[in-house]
Amino acid sequence: MQEGKRQKQVAALLMQELSDIFQRLGLSMIEGGLVSITAVKVTPDLLEARVYLSLFQVKDVAATMKKIEEKGWEIKRELATRVKHQLRRIPILDYFHDDTLDHADKMEALFKKIKAERPPGSEEPTNQEDPQ
Repeated sequence: MQEGKRQKQVAALLMQELSDIFQRLGLSMIEGGLVSITAVKVTPDLLEARVYLSLFQVKDVAATMKKIEEKGWEIKRELATRVKHQLRRIPILDYFHDDTLDHADKMEALFKKIKAERPPGSEEPTNQEDPQ
């Protein structure tokens, strides 16, 4: 289902404000790792927001997510003071680990491994048709 214009506007507003809040509260750097907000998705009724977090070089993902959940009330209170004039109700914030970068790293490692295992001098197959 396609997101509406208002959903996109609210999601962009929440993403911007949450990024600032994370930096202010010191949540953008946890245990030497970088935490960044990759996306915010808002439900059509604007009452719930899914916040996707990218965790770069974080040793314990579960502990980091738990720490962010524990600070959830403080994050929401700060968010409410910032967006109270734009939104009637502050959405419920649910945090999710966005592991897209992890998958990309695994794929890159697989491609490097395949390239290293290829015998030297072998050419890649071409997709040209055989002319007759």
